[in-house]
Amino acid sequence: MSAQLDPAYRTRAIDALGDTEIDVLVIGGGVTGAGAALDAASRGLSVTLVEARDFAAGTSSRSSKLIHGGLRYLEQLDFALVREALKERGLLLNKLAPHLVHPVPFLFPLQHRVWERAYIGAGVALYDTLGGARAVPMHRHLTRTGALELAPALKDDAMTGAIKYYDAQVDDARHTMTLARTAAQHGATVLTRTKVTGLLRDGEQVVGAKVMDLETGLEHTIRARTVISATGVWTDDMIKMTGVEFPFHVRMSKGVHIMVPRERLNMNTGLIMRTEKSVLFVIPWAEHWIIGTTDTDWSLDKNHPTASAADVQYILDHINSLLREPLTRADIVGTYAGLRPLMTGANKETSKLSREHAVAEPAPGLFVIAGGKYTTYRVMAADVVDAAAARLGSDAPSSVTADLPLLGAVGYQDMLGDIEDVAARAELPVETVRHLLGRYGSLTESVFDLIAAVPELREPIPGAEDYLAAEAVYAATHEGALHLDDVLTRRTRISIEVPDRGLKAAPEIARLIAPHLGWDDDRTNAEINQYYDRVHAELAANEANDDEAANAARLLAVS
Repeated sequence: MSAQLDPAYRTRAIDALGDTEIDVLVIGGGVTGAGAALDAASRGLSVTLVEARDFAAGTSSRSSKLIHGGLRYLEQLDFALVREALKERGLLLNKLAPHLVHPVPFLFPLQHRVWERAYIGAGVALYDTLGGARAVPMHRHLTRTGALELAPALKDDAMTGAIKYYDAQVDDARHTMTLARTAAQHGATVLTRTKVTGLLRDGEQVVGAKVMDLETGLEHTIRARTVISATGVWTDDMIKMTGVEFPFHVRMSKGVHIMVPRERLNMNTGLIMRTEKSVLFVIPWAEHWIIGTTDTDWSLDKNHPTASAADVQYILDHINSLLREPLTRADIVGTYAGLRPLMTGANKETSKLSREHAVAEPAPGLFVIAGGKYTTYRVMAADVVDAAAARLGSDAPSSVTADLPLLGAVGYQDMLGDIEDVAARAELPVETVRHLLGRYGSLTESVFDLIAAVPELREPIPGAEDYLAAEAVYAATHEGALHLDDVLTRRTRISIEVPDRGLKAAPEIARLIAPHLGWDDDRTNAEINQYYDRVHAELAANEANDDEAANAARLLAVS
């Protein structure tokens, strides 16, 4: 089946809605929903996925970009969760998505001389053991001198020594989108900007949903033998829609991150430090550092959680306690905020609520998956599809996704190993090809094809020179981008990687994608203006003192 998610694909898919009853309707295009669509389709079930906004538009594009076991969960003695997450980390690194998931080193500064090294060292050793020796390099103990050689940006008195260990990172939005494309390759229909407006019932049984195509305003009916809700922080909205009580609820915890230029911190490793609530990461991200996160309750707009001035100051205060040269607001080139979907627990502190997941069938034929963490999306998806398959009573096989590489994985290592010849054939610099391989894997050949057909697409995008013009076009012709914001925010990360948040790049990207999306001049200008409004609203929100004021400022923009 086609994994080229261009406008023609969407038109055919929309037109075919309701033609036949399908096995599984998945509601939600985040990492769990996309994972469920792939899991079900790869078992031979007929599947449609609908997402009201864009793939990963919510939580799944706003994480810490880490694939990790959760070192801090060892302190909570949650060994099963850590073991499960580290197993998934190994699968992603070695088999499923080696082009998208890469090892990253971290330094854990020690503050006390004897007991802490023994205590933390034992935990990290267990972490390595649970994760398997082949996934990432083993940890190392460092003296203070050795740690400062790796991270000269830290104060001499910031630590008595350190432990260096490894986890992994991912571009979460690209990974989620690639999951959806892989599901499409296996026969699933995947649709964005398609909002569920109601559930279909046959007595007590849920037998599908009514959806609205937000691009046209037209309503469609999807009949399905089972429905899976993978709606994350919107789970309680699904509770209201069904009119029945669920066995669990979801609370929202806001996590904020800032981005600063790579040269601003003289370090050759990431960093993890304790805070009074949780932990703070400094994560290498191409030419930047991602620093975060916060962990605070959120009860305001789910679509556009915002970083307030207080959130930003919290992060700066904590990281500056370790730095020789403090960071200031002027160093920040981007911020983003996301919401963690935490299952309600007895303890009101969001950092203590469960990161494990649960599956329920609150109404016959309706299955809900909630909780969990990004790293364990595949296990969550398999669990909820297992439940749906049991109701179907079909002979569908067990989950096969542990052995199913995502699009771009097969052939990636060969291209990377032969990168100089690949670059020569494409007539591009080696570093440019390395950048492309880390985003598309072996699908980079399709980007080369665009450049071969239109040579001007080999040029960098003005205002976002780390990206080629071909990447913007590819987002519209292959990756399902329907709006300018989709390209600037999720297919690329320009919106948080350049100081002007993509304002200069936006008109050029709009010009590049307009003919592929059928936009006239009025539509093109409207997309540009809408993106400008969004950026200015987010910048205003970042200056607001608290969540309520930040939320109000952000809501002044439409998208």
